[in-house]
Amino acid sequence: MPLRDRLCLFFTSFGFLGYLPASGTAGSIAGLALYWLVRSNVFALAGLTFFLTLAGILLAGRTERILGKKDASVVVIDEVAGMLLSLLFLPVDIRIVCAGFLLFRALDIVKPYPAAAAERLRGGLGIMADDLIAAVYTNCILQVAVRIVSARLS
Repeated sequence: MPLRDRLCLFFTSFGFLGYLPASGTAGSIAGLALYWLVRSNVFALAGLTFFLTLAGILLAGRTERILGKKDASVVVIDEVAGMLLSLLFLPVDIRIVCAGFLLFRALDIVKPYPAAAAERLRGGLGIMADDLIAAVYTNCILQVAVRIVSARLS
């Protein structure tokens, strides 16, 4: 396998985490680790989220071609980016992080509308889209929950 293809697999499987059992959960945990590293800088978090999303869109389709399989489970860059997006612009609080992780994993598995339809898109966009939709839903739910709890405590 050419070096270019190995590098693509390394990146989209996020350092080969995608080869672990429960690869989606492993990718989400990697996203949590990255979040924890940059949590105090919203610009770094937003930039990292954007970079991983763009890289995933550009590289995940190539990984499909390399492996000859649509949305192969070894590709976890979508979960990493989705986990970061799930927590973007939220207060740094371990309870929110835990809720975000559980909610994102549930929504990524269930794939509420239009996530399942978006997954049918071709290439890297299709691989990334369903996780990004689950992340947006997660973020919106958490934003509302934070505001409701804040209003009740005021």
